[in-house]
Amino acid sequence: MALCVTDTARALACRDGKAAAKLKFISIFVIFFTSVIGISSPVMLARLFHGKPVYDKAILIIKCFAAGVILSTSLVHVLPDAFDALSDCQVASRHPWKDFPFSGLVTLIGVLMALLVDLTATSHVDSHSHSHSHSPKPSSEYTPIGTQDRLATVTACKKALEMEVELGVDHSHSPKPSSEYTPIGTQERLGTMTACKKASEVEVELGGVDREPEEMVKLKQRLVSQVLEIGIIFHSVIIGVTMGMSQNQCTIRPLVAALAFHQIFEGMGLGGCIAQAGFSFGTTAYMCFMFAVTTPIGIVLGMIVFSVTGYDDSSPNALILEGLLGSLSSGILIYMGLVDLIALDFFHNKLMSSQVWLKKASFIALVLGSTSMSILAIWA
Repeated sequence: MALCVTDTARALACRDGKAAAKLKFISIFVIFFTSVIGISSPVMLARLFHGKPVYDKAILIIKCFAAGVILSTSLVHVLPDAFDALSDCQVASRHPWKDFPFSGLVTLIGVLMALLVDLTATSHVDSHSHSHSHSPKPSSEYTPIGTQDRLATVTACKKALEMEVELGVDHSHSPKPSSEYTPIGTQERLGTMTACKKASEVEVELGGVDREPEEMVKLKQRLVSQVLEIGIIFHSVIIGVTMGMSQNQCTIRPLVAALAFHQIFEGMGLGGCIAQAGFSFGTTAYMCFMFAVTTPIGIVLGMIVFSVTGYDDSSPNALILEGLLGSLSSGILIYMGLVDLIALDFFHNKLMSSQVWLKKASFIALVLGSTSMSILAIWA
């Protein structure tokens, strides 16, 4: 059985309910405003650059910075805290917590849950794409886009333009009109112009079809942003409830400043994903608001739980709940960071693949995001 060894004198000196409550009320407002600043910064930058040539590149670099922040949050902040909670002497001395590494198991469950949501949503998006891209009555004579029909119409258009130039020159330099002269506008021109018109119509139609994959990518990005926010909200509520239940002013005081910076960088991470997803103004504002209020709400909930039950952040039940929810949140964030953010951009993004300098800049942004969030683990 594990023994719980604590510095009793220091614990008693730091335990002050009134001083702790005052710090909690201050932290509610500080964390709310820093969360708003963090999540709204990339969204405002995206709207500022919207329509400009550097828009896509700026969004991509912001998103890579966000991926680094989220990956660091899951591996350096959330997962170690979950392990610590379930390995605390008050929990690790009990069955079944001392018999099995539950934090690792629940993290794995979080990864598999995120994968299941991803697979389900991708299947839904693919079925939606097929239902809109195929004709109502498919037949064996259907010709895939990009084969002989497209090449033929493009060639016809090119010949039509060449014939226009040629006929125009003959008409303007013809010294002696003859009975064999064929005026512009007769059957030959009409035939070539009709071919050109058909070619342009096909190109317009193809352009509409080519835009469909872009819409599917947008749907995927929106799904990623929403699942990511769910994982971050879990984490934010856990942080808030833990602080709200604590009566240790020596623990709360440094946490206020550390969590302020923590929310700024985590907000930048989520905000970068929201900016790329292209939500409407109302949805964007709602998602930003939900992120900003989750930690303050968690603090209030923690204060209510302590006043009703008398449990503080060191009680076994609170530690078990913190460890399980933290592990689940960590699994979701690890999957989303590695699969839906980093792998998707670095291996399946045409813009990044076509420009080496952009790939290097994106990797530097990823490292900066990971480093900045990891450094905060010294304090929180």
